[in-house]
Amino acid sequence: MLNELLHERKIPPLLPREDALNILQREEYGFLPPAPSALSFTAEENLIPRFCAGNAELHRITVSCTVCSKPFSFPFSAVLPTDNQPHPFFIHINFRDAVPDRYMPTEELIDNGFAVLSFCYKDVSSDDDDFTNGLAGLLFENGSRGPSDPGKIALWAWAAHRVMDWAETRTDALDLSRSIVCGHSRLGKTALLAAATDPRFAFAYSNDSGCSGAALARGTRGETVRDICRKFPFWFCENYLQYIDNEAQMPFDQHDLIAAIAPRRVLIGSAAEDYWADPLSEQLACVAASPAFGRGFDGADRPAKEGDAFLGGDVGYHLRHGRHYFSRADWHQLIRFVKLHSGDAT
Repeated sequence: MLNELLHERKIPPLLPREDALNILQREEYGFLPPAPSALSFTAEENLIPRFCAGNAELHRITVSCTVCSKPFSFPFSAVLPTDNQPHPFFIHINFRDAVPDRYMPTEELIDNGFAVLSFCYKDVSSDDDDFTNGLAGLLFENGSRGPSDPGKIALWAWAAHRVMDWAETRTDALDLSRSIVCGHSRLGKTALLAAATDPRFAFAYSNDSGCSGAALARGTRGETVRDICRKFPFWFCENYLQYIDNEAQMPFDQHDLIAAIAPRRVLIGSAAEDYWADPLSEQLACVAASPAFGRGFDGADRPAKEGDAFLGGDVGYHLRHGRHYFSRADWHQLIRFVKLHSGDAT
């Protein structure tokens, strides 16, 4: 049934991965900035004594680097278990710098055996059309961009790569084979792009990311390219504006972004009442991306019902009750997915 819907929507065949990454950056997000020419980290350690009942330590890390011959820095938080073992870990691109946060139940994640690294996206660059501040201010003279220069989503994804750079220095506490980049809404879009452009991430999780994230653009019943570019054109490169009311001419669709994460694993989360993100279009993107993955998607036979979780394939999908929010129910499905594919659960 779902394959028939893909045919009706005229979803194009999957692009080869390198072609997809080139086209997605050139036409939608902009090309990510280069890796820093110099990189270092400083830490404020153990900020709260007996954090998480003594089961974890909270550190504040500052990334300092050189980008385009100019200095740049931003902070992130690292919550590491205290048992001297390497743990799977989340890199959570968040709306705030709070630990814990309403989108991030830190102690619960620690109790489930995970470490958590998180940063506030606005510490990298503001969420608006100002390209003169933060990382954007280093890249663009007078805030002026070329047609395929990065939008804000690409800048935030670049920052997730830098947090992963720090993770590679802490193999005593972090299991690099089980690294998960995750985010909600616009930051779910960011998490997908971060994983697609950096193979060091073993898992990616997009929660309620919708248009220009996990949802197919062609045939959507929710937010359209026109809608998102009218309000948030600065999230994308300027080339993306040509697809307003012109989705049929896109040389890609969002299944190409999901498929670019293969052969690693990706989970897409939707909410049943989040109509603007169009859960069906998110599930259909999983179906369309499935051929890129070794075990594909195991929920292609019917539209998901509220409470369904298709977690058996390398690309997974779940649909929970409720609205646009990064809830504990979402985290629980993500934990299940990672553990299932790490041999920790059945």
